[in-house]
Amino acid sequence: AEAKARWGKTDAYREYEQKTAGQTKDAQKATGDGLMDIFREFGEIRHLSPASPEAQALVAKLQSFISDNYYTCTKQILFGLGQMYAAGDEMNANIDKAGGEGTGAFARDAITIFCK
Repeated sequence: AEAKARWGKTDAYREYEQKTAGQTKDAQKATGDGLMDIFREFGEIRHLSPASPEAQALVAKLQSFISDNYYTCTKQILFGLGQMYAAGDEMNANIDKAGGEGTGAFARDAITIFCK
């Protein structure tokens, strides 16, 4: 409901609705689990520099995953998502739960470098 209120009038949200229309709850869960798997991977390398080839490859993987499963994830959108990943809210908590403390901030930093 929050996402719809915030972005419901955007092209990206309309694309998201089209891509997910008719998906079963199991399919939605599988996609969400796939996203969290990427954050687990971020957590495994959070001891590296966010500019490292490994971190930058994961950002590219994340961008592709979002584009393939939700909406076209431009660098502008990706940058905004990165900021949200470390904003201290429920999304940040879920990312840190998946990858360990600091994963959201690490992902944000890697995304910021990728998008510049």
